[in-house]
Amino acid sequence: MPQGPRRPARTARVAAVLLAAVLSLTAAPATAAEDTLPATPSGSRASVPLRVATYNIHAGAGEDQVFDLDRTAAALRNLRADVIGLQEVDVRWGERSDFTDEARALAEKLRMRVFFAPIYDLDPAAEGGERRQYGVAVLSRHPVLHAENHEITRLSTQTPDPVPAPAPGFAEIVIRVKGVRTHVYSTHLDYRADPSIRAAQVDDMLGILADDRGPSVLVGDFNAEPAAPELAPLWHTLRDAAPDAGLTYPAIAPQKRIDLITVSDGITVTGARTHATDASDHRPVVADLRLPRKDR
Repeated sequence: MPQGPRRPARTARVAAVLLAAVLSLTAAPATAAEDTLPATPSGSRASVPLRVATYNIHAGAGEDQVFDLDRTAAALRNLRADVIGLQEVDVRWGERSDFTDEARALAEKLRMRVFFAPIYDLDPAAEGGERRQYGVAVLSRHPVLHAENHEITRLSTQTPDPVPAPAPGFAEIVIRVKGVRTHVYSTHLDYRADPSIRAAQVDDMLGILADDRGPSVLVGDFNAEPAAPELAPLWHTLRDAAPDAGLTYPAIAPQKRIDLITVSDGITVTGARTHATDASDHRPVVADLRLPRKDR
């Protein structure tokens, strides 16, 4: 995972409001979940459908290590999701992804809105060039009311003798789905065998989610399976939405389930699955949800 020096740390709970950074495009109708989920027996819609997905896109390179963003977009399109959390997203990062702004390019290909939350933000490769960024993103068919790039504990892979410190790259968007205000988060947790950084990241994320009002969905590459001790605190607040959906890593002959969709109390999960594709070194996960609608 290519990473660069972190920016000066701020507190993990404080992040600038970045709604202006959300790219709003002509979005396709948000009908994916609604087309597949029935109304309540009475005929009224006491809950609201939402199809959510997560995908570590491996910077647009497939299991074959070939960069092909059209292939990535096709895999995402096949999910027919309303909201998609992405990890390992390059924005003019380097030659491996042809210095492409992957967040913008995928949003344009899928006719979705996107919020990109850089983990790393480096100087241009050449004078006069654009900044090189790497991080996570959220694609949405629904209008984005609010977006933030939160900080959580990280350990840089490129800084000599790194120490754990707050750094950005925990994306949050707030969307309104048929009147239901919903928080969606995309995360990418530390990959090292030592679980201590992931444990700190889980604590940081839960602290941020504690401020939520209404339904919350947290997706991402957790680099740990659900039963891992460092993830245990999550399950006091959230629920694994896809325990039987299948393994996710590596994409070919997967052996682990480390790409997760988790939901807060009150959200009903009506189905979940992984999608077999070699467009990345991970498989995407998609879940059909029903969001609780409060009586007015």
